[in-house]
Amino acid sequence: MTKLVNVLHHFLYTTRKAQQTDLLLLGTLLARQNKDLPVLDNIAAAEFKVFSQTGDDGIIQYLINKVHIPETTFVEFGVENYVESNTRFLLKYNNWSGMVIDGSEKSIRYIQSDDIYYQHDLKAVKAFITTDNINELIGSQGLKGEIGLLSVDIDGNDYWVWKAINIVDPVIVVAEYNSVFGIEKAITVPYKPDFVRERAHYSHLYFGASLKALCMLAEEKGYAFVGSNSIGNNAYFVKKHRLGLLKALTPEEGYVYSRFRESRDKKGYLNYLSGHERYECIKGMPVHNVATGVQEQL
Repeated sequence: MTKLVNVLHHFLYTTRKAQQTDLLLLGTLLARQNKDLPVLDNIAAAEFKVFSQTGDDGIIQYLINKVHIPETTFVEFGVENYVESNTRFLLKYNNWSGMVIDGSEKSIRYIQSDDIYYQHDLKAVKAFITTDNINELIGSQGLKGEIGLLSVDIDGNDYWVWKAINIVDPVIVVAEYNSVFGIEKAITVPYKPDFVRERAHYSHLYFGASLKALCMLAEEKGYAFVGSNSIGNNAYFVKKHRLGLLKALTPEEGYVYSRFRESRDKKGYLNYLSGHERYECIKGMPVHNVATGVQEQL
């Protein structure tokens, strides 16, 4: 039995290594083509996927080729096991360095056992992120001042955590928004230090912030909104003094209405709500309006 397990482990390891090599080769070819792109009216036209959830690898490559970034470092949180992430291609292809944070001990152990951990300057930290600890977590790994990119995706207090970050000053910020909240209002879930998406509402649709709320926060922090990915879950922001020829957009110009159907019923099963049905499912839940400072209901 032990011999069989060892053979299976070796087979899976070599198969994954081969897949990683193939992915990186494809990504290298796509990145070289991406580098020659002109300034785009819609950054989603730059999309390609290597390690990102959808086409975000391509958008990030496009932006780092258009924006001056002296410090090639990143911070990303909400990465799970880091197999699918916004910064893995930056690490592998561009040889950036940085840190990732996730609340799962299992996920962090997986990252630290991956070849990527010794082959690159990557730090992985296990922590449940709050507004009180985020700066300390980042600072504990020696990061401060200007960095290249920050990726925020924790399916909950995203607005509040980004607002709290002051130890680093990223040139580019990728922040997840909740398309179901719509484009009309600047709203976010009220801050709760222990917010967990799955517990907040059975549907899993009640989390994060609207695009308009993130754009208002970006303005406060000196960023311009430059667009969204094509599936409508990630927004991109660039420091205004580094914008160059990139076009700043209004929230309305860059908003993308998501089509994915990840809602759950009260028993926890996928029920595939789509369109306005998703909003109706969470209607009445409390939200904080960042424009008025008042708590209201969806």
